[in-house]
Amino acid sequence: MKLVSVTPSSSPSQSRSKSRIGVIVGVVIGAFVLLVAALLFFICRKQKRAQKSHSKTWIPLHMKGDKTQSTGKQFSNGTTSHAGSSEYYFPFGVLQKATNNFDESWVIGIGGFGKVYKGVLEDGTTVAVKRGNPQSHQGLAEFQTEIELLSHFRHRHLVSLIGFCEDRNEMILVYEYMENGTLKSHLYGSDFPSLSWKQRLEICIGAARGLHYLHTGSAKAIIHRDVKSANILLDENLMAKVADFGLSKAGPDLDQTHVSTAVKGSFGYLDPEYFRRQQLTEKSDVYSFGVVLFEVLCARAVIDPSLPREMVNLAEWVLKRQKSGQLEQIIDSRLAGQYRPESLRKFGETAEKCLADCGVDRPSMGDVLWNLEYVLQLQEVQHPTDSNENSVNLIHDLSPEVNNINNGENSNNNKTEAAVTASNMEMSSLDDLSGVSMSRVFSQLLKSEGR
Repeated sequence: MKLVSVTPSSSPSQSRSKSRIGVIVGVVIGAFVLLVAALLFFICRKQKRAQKSHSKTWIPLHMKGDKTQSTGKQFSNGTTSHAGSSEYYFPFGVLQKATNNFDESWVIGIGGFGKVYKGVLEDGTTVAVKRGNPQSHQGLAEFQTEIELLSHFRHRHLVSLIGFCEDRNEMILVYEYMENGTLKSHLYGSDFPSLSWKQRLEICIGAARGLHYLHTGSAKAIIHRDVKSANILLDENLMAKVADFGLSKAGPDLDQTHVSTAVKGSFGYLDPEYFRRQQLTEKSDVYSFGVVLFEVLCARAVIDPSLPREMVNLAEWVLKRQKSGQLEQIIDSRLAGQYRPESLRKFGETAEKCLADCGVDRPSMGDVLWNLEYVLQLQEVQHPTDSNENSVNLIHDLSPEVNNINNGENSNNNKTEAAVTASNMEMSSLDDLSGVSMSRVFSQLLKSEGR
């Protein structure tokens, strides 16, 4: 009898158990792989964010560029001139000595960025030293914007940047010294003698030239964003220069109408359209400059809570008087007998148009400049009889810069344009030339003035 060995087959329950174990192992391995992949993804994303953030941080200017630029050339006053740049890098000790250790009695101004000190360098150069306040809301971004902007733009109606300092975690900017301070201080709140009507017009024209250069001096407009009388400085000859570019921003591209950005500026000067929509254009500067024009006219603060309710806001109050023909009743009493009525009237109309509710209805800064030049000519005409009769004649008496603007243009096209423009002027209302656009003319004029 043979014995036959029989291998017992696995029971169904044991097969199901092994299958479950395989599934569990597979799920665990899959989950582990997914976890590792997710972890790697978040690590890579974090690194990219860190790199992006790092790229936006401020790189000290004296550390940019090649070795020649970072080393620079040493001067006797301790500054370093950088290759390809007109700015000097000032060690902190040099500026500390120049300002008598930042003596409080040497303070000539206080702004959002910090205090401004008068300083004297070792070579005798008088400068204005703006020292950043660590507690200020304006800081790194404004410091960088100011340096980069003024490194590219040079114009006789823009305050010149001489240098900067980043030693010891300080942010300091050094400018040319403006002997006569701010336009605001000459209008009210100080002991400066009153400015004459002609001086006020010349100052407004100078400031308009500086702003027009900002708007047209490069492929993309630069919008100041903080135009006000405190940011218009006067040199020893009372020539106006626009200052404080920390809030400035590049304008829209050619295919865009505006720049969407957070609202920044000074209360009382802010463009209401920009405030409502957070859409910035060059016309926002035009609005602010219109407020400055009324400020120049009335010599009072743009917001004064101590006055009756209807007078608190300067722009709103003067606009109502301007539209009702009562402007002469509210202007600075010190101007009495200095202005010609037609000059004052045209000045008021120009400011009114700057303050239009919608930006598209406001003139460009070039057109504002044209109108202010015309206002000055109305003031200086020797024997005014009828303003309408003399309007065309005054065009030929404009400043030499305007009369000579076409001397260097030899093309027949430009001659034709000039003839058409003159014809349009004669046929347009002689009492209101604001419709004649002179932006192209003044753009050429003011670009040639840049230095």
